[in-house]
Amino acid sequence: MPEFTGPATRFTPGAIQKAADDIGCDVAAVKAVIDVESRGGFLSDTRPKILFERHVFSKRTDSKFDQSHPDISSRISGGYKGGAAEYDRLGQAIALDRKAALESASWGAFQIMGYHHASLGMPDVEDFCRGMCNSEDDHLDAFVRFVKLNKLDDELCRRDWTGFARGYNGPAFLKNRYDTKLAAAYTLHAISPPRTDTVQRTLKMGDDGPDVALLQKKLGLVADGDFGPATKAAVVAFQKKNGLGSDGIVGAKTRQALGL
Repeated sequence: MPEFTGPATRFTPGAIQKAADDIGCDVAAVKAVIDVESRGGFLSDTRPKILFERHVFSKRTDSKFDQSHPDISSRISGGYKGGAAEYDRLGQAIALDRKAALESASWGAFQIMGYHHASLGMPDVEDFCRGMCNSEDDHLDAFVRFVKLNKLDDELCRRDWTGFARGYNGPAFLKNRYDTKLAAAYTLHAISPPRTDTVQRTLKMGDDGPDVALLQKKLGLVADGDFGPATKAAVVAFQKKNGLGSDGIVGAKTRQALGL
């Protein structure tokens, strides 16, 4: 079994509501952060979603690997591969310096950097990673602690997306339009029927994760968690058979018909 696989338990009923209550914000605000950061905390192989940051690894190792391993150690951010391929990058870094590597990735549903482990009450980064492998509720607990520790609860409660994005994502938030994305995601969830147990995202070509794998099982496909052309074709066929709009996108009506 690959390292970092675990139970990968989804949000338990009421967990997002409890987190929102602890922060003092509404549920839609927490869901907006999940949407923008990850759209769900785990890959289809049960490993938590990560993004390896080579500029952080460079900083935490005093740039000593910049010349020999520029793809994973550089003062300039980038080199991302996305999805499961980020674990290839992490693995290369672990071979050089395990602790620095784990601290140089963002983890889970809220993409919290590993180097925050100590401030979040976990002196050993390995403990932090075990929590990230365990459940989305663990991701949620870390998020609540992070928001309170960094005094971002006021911004989240006021829905001050510019202020929250600056504190949560750093100075690059403008380049990546995090504030605009958060505002749009919040609006979507605020006008949707209230659900506090899990985030029900619209599924479409290019998406991945456990919810895609569940969709594929419902359609009788190989559940690899990758929404590709074959999955879209199966969705279209199901929609046509059931008198739904045959756009290949799994929204609320298609979910309901599939029993998702």
